[in-house]
Amino acid sequence: MSADCLAVLISSLRVQFPTSPADWEQIILRWTHFAAGISWIGLLYFFNLVNVPFQKEMDSATRAKVVPLLMPRALWWFRWSAVVTVLAGFRYFMILAKTDADNAGEPGLLGRWLGLWFVVWTLAWLAVYLLMKFAKGPLADGRILAVPIALVIAAASWGILQLIAQPAAGNRTLVISVGGGMGYFMLLSVWGVVWRCQKRLIAWTKASAQSGTPMPPEAATLARLSYLMARTNFWLSFPMLFFMAASSHFPFLSGH
Repeated sequence: MSADCLAVLISSLRVQFPTSPADWEQIILRWTHFAAGISWIGLLYFFNLVNVPFQKEMDSATRAKVVPLLMPRALWWFRWSAVVTVLAGFRYFMILAKTDADNAGEPGLLGRWLGLWFVVWTLAWLAVYLLMKFAKGPLADGRILAVPIALVIAAASWGILQLIAQPAAGNRTLVISVGGGMGYFMLLSVWGVVWRCQKRLIAWTKASAQSGTPMPPEAATLARLSYLMARTNFWLSFPMLFFMAASSHFPFLSGH
């Protein structure tokens, strides 16, 4: 097909690309957010639905061969796709929140909203981390531990909505403050717990295979903590994805 024919075809389709830099930034941010998010959540599901059962079925000799080869590569994509997903999403969230604040004639609200968002979700993550790290007695059972974790997440979601739910905030800003907050929580879990635990477990597994010595006693504790946080992220991904989709497709929250 010649260039002239292609030009005629495109013109007949009435294709009109955006000319505003802001429009280009938003579509690039959304595409980047989606692409990185698919990689991140896809690997999260792989770890929880495939890798965990698979690891349980492997004998120690096979695990010593597989883990040092598979996990560093998988975790590299896992943790960096998480960073790209959250950064692109946060920038998009800033654009939406700024639009709401400017439309209300109160541009100073943007800084207040973002500050509250970081504080609420960071404290929520810290509370869940401490629950997991020091869980004893009945809370040592993951099914029971899930109850206070769910309450913390629910409290954070309710709290951020109460703090920014005023006439200036629209549906997109409100639902992303919850869905994006869950994503930020998950990012902290990836870098603050899962990766820190797994890189030590990988190194110990490799050293154990080479020297024939048993794994250190604290390996079981780290493996348990990593598992609990990864499983929390797995279940949290479902409401997170709902809230992210609801920003454009299910307007059920509004401060207007």
